[in-house]
Amino acid sequence: MQGHTYGYARVSTRDQNLDRQIDALIDFGVAERDLFTDKASGKDFDRPNYIRLMNKLGSGDTLVIKSIDRLGRNYSEILEEWRLITKGKGAAIVVMDMPLLDTRREHEGATGMLIADIVLQLLSYVAQVERENIRQRQAEGIASAKARGVKFGRPRKQKPGIYEKTAKLYLEGSLTRAEAAKRLKISASTFDRWIREDWQRC
Repeated sequence: MQGHTYGYARVSTRDQNLDRQIDALIDFGVAERDLFTDKASGKDFDRPNYIRLMNKLGSGDTLVIKSIDRLGRNYSEILEEWRLITKGKGAAIVVMDMPLLDTRREHEGATGMLIADIVLQLLSYVAQVERENIRQRQAEGIASAKARGVKFGRPRKQKPGIYEKTAKLYLEGSLTRAEAAKRLKISASTFDRWIREDWQRC
């Protein structure tokens, strides 16, 4: 008995459009009633309609996605999910943008599954190397900028001209901490820090 063919589409934010993915899935042959969509980040698989889809997906079924990043963006987690779907549930996966990632290739038997696994492993490796390269480039860029004297983080708030008079009134007991902070238009914690810094310089 032939299983169901389900389609899954995802975009990361609510203002992004799912239409292009949905049209491609329908053209592929997925019935509208078997389409599942999420507007959610791909950082993990905790998405409401993806979870609903996984509860329906079973042995002999096929899951169709437009591209591998619609499944998620963390390739180590994609590998685990891929194995859960193909080996745990016994379902097939078709990635439309990458014909080698099609585990329905029954005429190739185990070879088709092996090819898909190798391609996915390679994609995972390339994505991991690229993440590491990005982190390395960022670290090198930050180190280079620091060597040139570039400051990172928010600039420290400058003390207004009335600070010294306000601090004197506070220390004399004429102003409360909250009143002093309000007069200077800063938070009480910033006022505390400024007072501490003044004491340390004394």
